[in-house]
Amino acid sequence: MTGKERRLKYEYDTLMVRLGHRSDIIIDVTRCREGSGVPDAYKITYLIRSLCGVEDIENLGKPGVVNKPVFHDRFILSITIPPDYPCIDSSPAFRFLTEDDNGIPIPHPWHPNIRWFGEFAGRVCVNTPDTYTDIEWCVERIASYLKYEKYHALNEPPYPEDQQVASWVIRQGEPNGWVPFNN
Repeated sequence: MTGKERRLKYEYDTLMVRLGHRSDIIIDVTRCREGSGVPDAYKITYLIRSLCGVEDIENLGKPGVVNKPVFHDRFILSITIPPDYPCIDSSPAFRFLTEDDNGIPIPHPWHPNIRWFGEFAGRVCVNTPDTYTDIEWCVERIASYLKYEKYHALNEPPYPEDQQVASWVIRQGEPNGWVPFNN
């Protein structure tokens, strides 16, 4: 087994030991490396109640419009590990699915650190401390995003992933007590 394959096995083992027992995070392997059989892609299903959008979204940001939050309790995250992982410029991609296998839209999180709008909808900004951060740490951090235990909505470094969602959090979510919220 190569060093990279050992790292992938370590990532899998760590995910299963630390999170495999949880009922709110379901881990599925979706792809394994040819030859070694070690996982390099996952589907993580979060069974966590969180925001998935707002009412009257077509009028988001317009004066006098109140955009109440919309909630959902199931979100699906795709993790893809590139071939050169764990090199510094080959970090895993974390992206929430925005449609099912038939192309039908499915709820994805409304959070300033997760892209909601546009071509990159579903992309997660994890802000890992370094390139050697465990994938398990990232999966756990994303769970804390869904619970709104962690979020960065200010337009300053490290900058929100979705500026429109961040603006809603500052202008409506926090002032109305919608975020943070109790699950």
